[in-house]
Amino acid sequence: MTAIGSYSIVSGDTLSQIAQRVGASVQALQALNPQINNPDLIFAGDSLRVSGGPGISGAGGAGPGGPGATAVGTEAINGPVAGLQGANAAAIAEQFIGRNAGDLKHSNELPMESWVPDNVNCANFVSACLQQAGLINASQASASVDQLANNLRGAGWQQTPLANAQPGDVVLMQSNGQSHVVLFAGFENGTPKFIGSNNVNADGTQRISWGGASGNYYLLTPPR
Repeated sequence: MTAIGSYSIVSGDTLSQIAQRVGASVQALQALNPQINNPDLIFAGDSLRVSGGPGISGAGGAGPGGPGATAVGTEAINGPVAGLQGANAAAIAEQFIGRNAGDLKHSNELPMESWVPDNVNCANFVSACLQQAGLINASQASASVDQLANNLRGAGWQQTPLANAQPGDVVLMQSNGQSHVVLFAGFENGTPKFIGSNNVNADGTQRISWGGASGNYYLLTPPR
């Protein structure tokens, strides 16, 4: 049965982005939300009725939104990343662009470990996005870059060239003796895009941002 639930608009959302996330068309969302007179004008904090296509299901448990999801039928859509269970990890990561990792890890929006220092959350964030996408389980997640890489290889992830990379593949690198990990987010005008928890704040703490891959990085892709 098709799921019908609620989606809370966050800053930076567009109706077309929301439609893509929940597997619907812009026209379908407008039909469910007749209060939208202009599809290019929506407001953070407003709630939309959303209809997910087949396979759209709520994250449940400790995932985003938690209690309070509204459902008609057999499936629920929960919280700010509703309907993204099974989406690629980079699409999930994009929903948190601009958020400080130190705040995000305490929000219960993603299954991040709250004890991790605010300046080293890259593996914590990537692990949480991979879990949310259903690509790894909690025992395979790690706040350590090297341990996460080992866990992925143990689960059958394979190294892949950039030319064959898929959005959501994991990007690992070493720089000045430090390990770092982000997610591959596709190509834009032939240039690879990356997203992750990066040390871009003035105080050295991390924020979810574009970029983060430099030097000699390599990519791991899940078994397909």
